[in-house]
Amino acid sequence: MCDTMVALANSTADGSVLFAKNSDREPNEASMLVLEPAADFKSGNRVKCTYIDIPQVEHIHRVLLSKPFWIWGAEMGANEFGVVIGNEAVFSKEPYGKEPGLIGMDLLRLALERADRAEKALEVITALLAEYGQSGNCGFAHPLYYHNSFVIADCQEAWVVETAGKEWAAEKVRDIRSISNGYTIGSSWDLASPNLVEHAIQKGWCRNKTEFDLAGCYSDFIYTRFSDSKKRQQCSTTVLRGQTGKLTLANMINALRYHASENDDYSPAKGLLGADVCMHAGFGPARGSQSAGSMVSRITPEGALHFLTGTSAPCTGIFKPVWLDAGLPDLGPAPTGIFDPQTLYWKHEQLHRAVLRNYSGRMAVYKNERDALEDTFISKADQILDKSWQDRLSFTRSCFTKADDAEIAWFEKVCNVPASKLPWHYRQAWNGFNKSAKISAA
Repeated sequence: MCDTMVALANSTADGSVLFAKNSDREPNEASMLVLEPAADFKSGNRVKCTYIDIPQVEHIHRVLLSKPFWIWGAEMGANEFGVVIGNEAVFSKEPYGKEPGLIGMDLLRLALERADRAEKALEVITALLAEYGQSGNCGFAHPLYYHNSFVIADCQEAWVVETAGKEWAAEKVRDIRSISNGYTIGSSWDLASPNLVEHAIQKGWCRNKTEFDLAGCYSDFIYTRFSDSKKRQQCSTTVLRGQTGKLTLANMINALRYHASENDDYSPAKGLLGADVCMHAGFGPARGSQSAGSMVSRITPEGALHFLTGTSAPCTGIFKPVWLDAGLPDLGPAPTGIFDPQTLYWKHEQLHRAVLRNYSGRMAVYKNERDALEDTFISKADQILDKSWQDRLSFTRSCFTKADDAEIAWFEKVCNVPASKLPWHYRQAWNGFNKSAKISAA
């Protein structure tokens, strides 16, 4: 389950476009950050996506991706032209293709590689849908099939695109917008596939064009209900609306850390549904995923600045700055689904899983330090926007290093706070996750 948000220039403090997304995946489905260079190809080349290969274009753009380690595509990312995209699983009455094909994360990466504007990225995705549809397993340890929605933005505009099989509708964003794991477009839109309404009528989901409502006709009630998408989308919309006109990077980061029931004794061990924007896994099929990676972007005509965690649980982690032209620091070997302290994702998991054993008591140990360090990253990043790419890469490297050092120190502090007594079902769930990953919880 995921949440994606965007705020246009008319809603932000500095006139930039702001984008934010949490990628919710399985607890052991390590997220990784990847920077792929621009490249040229000869006619006849093909590109191997997660399951299938398709014809390659003559030129692809430089892209920054945050992705599950085993998937070719990405949950979110950006390209050298300041186009950013995030995708969401949506659950439809339209049957899911289970044969190997293009999955939503492949569509996202292909659009970033091929489009220099948000509207062009929309065209890439919808053209690929028309030709290939969408199909294939998107689950790591447990098979999962779904259709996709997207937020696509650049420095000028943003679009919400919601799909079901080969059908789709797109709505141009007017100010702020958020999506979760449910359809949000109703009876009006700006663009759509030619057969969107007629297909629903033929299926018997509505009687005529007047009665048609995309969310009402295409949405699968059970999966959408148990994803708690409506509640999460309402939460994120409320957070953004409350700051409209003065939204900043820090506001978007805080929105990704939002817990609906945040208070002094908040614990992710409570509850059987995942109603939080900052998602935490737990017991049962409705709590099988967590926020495994997070990204916030500020986009202007002059360029884009991206803050990413590269780790799970934005509330326990820290956002670090990245510029596409400057690049990423050395992040070590690519992660897998097994604990490896040499990787960014799994290094943080030691801290994250320790915090889960007494969330309120252990988060209190370092929350203020986390916020202060992150504020420093943001303010200093603003001060070097006009510096060379070498200077900005050096700064990015220093931020990742400082974040690593801080998390090591925080882990030691956290372990000095006793673990609390947690519900049996929650302990069992995390004992299983930890055993599968071969990691011990402190």
